[in-house]
Amino acid sequence: MVDLDLCYTPATELAKRIRAKQLSPVELVKNSLARIEQVNPKLNCFCFVFPDEAIDLARKAEAAVMRGDKLAPLHGLPVAIKDLTATKGKRTTLGSYCYENWVPDWNATVVDKLLGAGGIMVGKTTTPEFAYASVTKSPLWGVTGNPWDATKSPGGSSGGAGAAVGSGCVPLAEGTDMGGSVRIPAAWCGTVGLKPSLGRIPLDLIPSVFDNISHFGPLTRTIDDARLFMKVTQGPDDRDIQSIGTPLDFDREPSRSVKGMRFAYDMDLGCYYVDPEVEKIVNRAIEALRDAGATVEEIALPWNRRTSDFWMELWQVFMAAYFGHHLEKFRDKMDPNIVKLIEAGNKMSATHYKRIELERTEQWRSFRPVLEKYDAFLCPTMPIPAIPADGDDYVYYGEFPDGLYHGVDMTAQFNSLAQCPALSVPAGWTEAGLPVGLQIVGRRYRDDTVLDIGAAFEKIRPWAEKRPPI
Repeated sequence: MVDLDLCYTPATELAKRIRAKQLSPVELVKNSLARIEQVNPKLNCFCFVFPDEAIDLARKAEAAVMRGDKLAPLHGLPVAIKDLTATKGKRTTLGSYCYENWVPDWNATVVDKLLGAGGIMVGKTTTPEFAYASVTKSPLWGVTGNPWDATKSPGGSSGGAGAAVGSGCVPLAEGTDMGGSVRIPAAWCGTVGLKPSLGRIPLDLIPSVFDNISHFGPLTRTIDDARLFMKVTQGPDDRDIQSIGTPLDFDREPSRSVKGMRFAYDMDLGCYYVDPEVEKIVNRAIEALRDAGATVEEIALPWNRRTSDFWMELWQVFMAAYFGHHLEKFRDKMDPNIVKLIEAGNKMSATHYKRIELERTEQWRSFRPVLEKYDAFLCPTMPIPAIPADGDDYVYYGEFPDGLYHGVDMTAQFNSLAQCPALSVPAGWTEAGLPVGLQIVGRRYRDDTVLDIGAAFEKIRPWAEKRPPI
């Protein structure tokens, strides 16, 4: 029997109960596994589950509690790891036949940190092949559904993680974000998702430690749980040469107030079609911030479709450089969109690729004055509600007769500005019951500030008690 109240209890509260000997790690992990067994046939959010190992670790965690041992921050808490992220001794497929039987002999840094803080890995979550898409379906594992409507996508590429947290399987899940892959599923699954500042969480996931659009990030149901995740996973760590040397204090109590703060917002980033219901919900969120004492002013960023397109060119080269060598052997088993990305990346000249830095520079020069004047920038995370789970996100990208850009997400622009943290929080739900996300983008390296703003918004417009129908 699944205890749904326990499924939706925040990680911070679960940790307190375990320390007070009010909750057994064995009970908690068994409940997590039971919930996975209950929802995974409908959502397909886990590709691997480790029940025997997880229960054994939970028993050891319980014994440590009873002995009175000093307990780590995540002691006994179930966590989920994305199937893109290397886990020692456990298959890591990247959603691809190319890696169907790969068993790493090492853990990614973030895995070491989560497990080292007492977390118990109950399973690995689904991802599109090589984490390339804003929806989660792969040649290897199939289609993943959304806990609010299983016929809809949970987003991508950390869609399995978003669905796992949104459906109450785990309180904490690890995701990766190269173009919105944490924030997209957060927005569509009604959870919290943070793209931290570049290097805040050390990243050794991909072949290059000099990549500058990639991030690990948390998917959680509350801001305090995201802070807990950041506390135990932040650097520095020499495995990532770009990891930030000065940790932030995530133990301090956030102010949970926006009184006197100044925010800018741009509803369409200069070019997007924004669904009227999404716009209405985001406007209500903006009004709530004003009512709480913040000044929120509309601005018009000088951005256009190109600001999104040049990120896609970065992504094409990313795919070609890291995965292009698999084409010869696995082309027929690869997602056709991956093949197109790799082929486009292979055709790009080095000069053109280098010139993208000039466009990113102009993007930053136009955004820097905003962050000098305002405490944060606001916009929708996604311009539309969740799309069909078995659809292709590329169908939604393009110019339409209305002259606007019909894209699925409004996130990749802030991977181009990688040093700026970007947070997605639930802004509300559509009449059909689908979540809508508000994106909060902060000043360079001020992950603590965007989480403070998120905590204030959570106090104003609480969301954690709202549960999906699954």
